[in-house]
Amino acid sequence: MSANPDHKQLLHLVFGGELDSLEGITFKDLAKLDIVGIYPNYATAHTAWKAKAQQTVDQAQTRYFIVHLHRLLDPETAAS
Repeated sequence: MSANPDHKQLLHLVFGGELDSLEGITFKDLAKLDIVGIYPNYATAHTAWKAKAQQTVDQAQTRYFIVHLHRLLDPETAAS
């Protein structure tokens, strides 16, 4: 339980993998997706995303993404 029940968590998922081509966002093998983690805010997620993106900079077809889970879980927060 959260210490502050009025505070909404803005969860973000960071994941990535090798794409079929540079022109799209279709992954080559879904079984090999790299789930980096779920983070409590965008700033922390961005830090994790940047670290993974920099680790794979020499792999042109590997991309990492940040998904705003809070927007999927609570569509009312989509405007924030």
